[in-house]
Amino acid sequence: MEINQPGISKAVFEEVFKAHFTALHAYACTLLRQDAQAEEIVQQVFYKLWLKKDEVQITQTLKAYLYKSVHNECLNFMKHQKVRKAHQDYVMHTGNEGQSPIQAMATKELKDKIYEALARLPEQCRTIFQMSRFEELKYREIADKLQLSVKTVENQMGKALRSMRQQLADYLPLIGWFLLIVVFSK
Repeated sequence: MEINQPGISKAVFEEVFKAHFTALHAYACTLLRQDAQAEEIVQQVFYKLWLKKDEVQITQTLKAYLYKSVHNECLNFMKHQKVRKAHQDYVMHTGNEGQSPIQAMATKELKDKIYEALARLPEQCRTIFQMSRFEELKYREIADKLQLSVKTVENQMGKALRSMRQQLADYLPLIGWFLLIVVFSK
């Protein structure tokens, strides 16, 4: 069976498709680990081949050509996924730019309330809270930096969290979302 013959018939093309689809799909699955996407890519390879059947010059075996085509399509898909992920990360980390004016106002209000609640904490308690939540340090690291016992750090964090919960009770559903924005916007 040869594809690049002038005027290749639909029947011959279907025969090639049926003969190679399962193996190509399995190969794409090993590269992508996504069954549905692997199937889509193999179908795309055959679709492109059908569209350009009169122009394509296959210099190796048909099987080698198909595997190389699937391999290249999988690589293109993975590159596209990386770009998409990087874009999503960028949008998530840029904070308010993608928000509506109401969401931006709510975010600003929440941010102000959190900073007010932080300012009301005793100095040591506030420092420990910020080191834990914003600098993402472990209790042992905080204790070492501040020359305190781990138990003191634990107690101060408990105190900070109780105080913050009380002061921000009306905003608790939004706090987790906001802390992600604050941490990534610095």
